[in-house]
Amino acid sequence: MTKIIFIEPNGNEKTIEAENGLSILEVAHNNGIDLEGACEGSLACSTCHIIVEKSFFDNLPDPSDEEEDMLDLAFGLTHTSRLGCQIIVDEKLEGMKVKIPSGTRNMNVE
Repeated sequence: MTKIIFIEPNGNEKTIEAENGLSILEVAHNNGIDLEGACEGSLACSTCHIIVEKSFFDNLPDPSDEEEDMLDLAFGLTHTSRLGCQIIVDEKLEGMKVKIPSGTRNMNVE
């Protein structure tokens, strides 16, 4: 289990004991965190857009070209933006804070 801290759009923090091997999107859904994920993790939307704290962002694997394409459509994009469906929890993420943007843009590509 790995501790992940979600920062909701209103600023409230929720600390979750996340199961290793799950995506951040799955962890959010399993714990009542309001992170949309309209395409259910199939890289067809940007609604699971999260903002990762810089110290952890720099140690994540680079995003795929497909993730980069979807991030271009995300609401409130930042330099440390990622898609929650593409970050898999492991012990290296212990204590990571992820911010959920105040809105989403669902431009589902079909």
